Amino acid sequence: MPRASRDGVSIYYEHDDGDDTPVVFVQGVGYGRWMWRWQREAVAGDYEVIAPDNRGTGRSDAGLPPLLPRLPQKLRTPVMFKLAGYSIEGLAADLEAVLEDVGVRNVHLVGASMGGMIAQQYAIDYRRAKTLTLVCTSHGGPDAAPVPEETREHIFDVPKGANKRERMRHRMRPAFTERFTNRNPHLMDRIIEWRLEQDATPAAREAQAAAVLGFDVSEEIRSLRVPTLIIHGTDDRVIPAVNARLLAETILETRLELIEGSSHCVFIEDADRVNEALGSFLDEHE
Repeated sequence: MPRASRDGVSIYYEHDDGDDTPVVFVQGVGYGRWMWRWQREAVAGDYEVIAPDNRGTGRSDAGLPPLLPRLPQKLRTPVMFKLAGYSIEGLAADLEAVLEDVGVRNVHLVGASMGGMIAQQYAIDYRRAKTLTLVCTSHGGPDAAPVPEETREHIFDVPKGANKRERMRHRMRPAFTERFTNRNPHLMDRIIEWRLEQDATPAAREAQAAAVLGFDVSEEIRSLRVPTLIIHGTDDRVIPAVNARLLAETILETRLELIEGSSHCVFIEDADRVNEALGSFLDEHE
């Protein structure tokens, strides 16, 4: 199993062969590698693929103080958000350790939600990004539209007495449109199984959420000189679509693709349209 190491923390990644410049897929808060399965299938063979597990997710180590995950959530969450959480800079450094381990010079970097934040930070701090694809994400800072309070409560206030699958289903609802979940019950059941198998632990998910809360590159990305594709669903209830327009106005060389009526998980709900936009963009810059 390929692994990179940074500050004593082991980061797992998958590496698939392909003909062209590697495409690197970076996940959102708590999500495992499963979330990119549709896009990985779309580029497989044509492009080399690198898919790391973010710190604390899947097969990667969490690197948290050993006693912290054992605390009750009401005690753990404030400590995580104020003192012990991750940072986007640190998660970008983990990504650099992976790419250094693989030994690649240039990559097409694709990130969604928190993964899009890691991608922005990486392109600012390091020099391997040939292109950026930013999906349902934000540049952070005071001008960015925050996660709606209703969505935050839905994600973190899980009904008492619910089992693991019920808690997972409850947290996922804001990320999809009701239309999609009603039409695809079997897929939603599969996604829950994938999440239970690959997603971050509760403590690591909170540490990742703390990184998102502290993220702000709204000034730094003004000087970014990397071709960028921005994809966002107009009905995103997690990161409002106005953030896509802010990114397009701030980054110099951008292409904006707004997918009407789609959700935060636009890469799943409208995978064909996302794959078409991504494939065209990659081919243009290859």
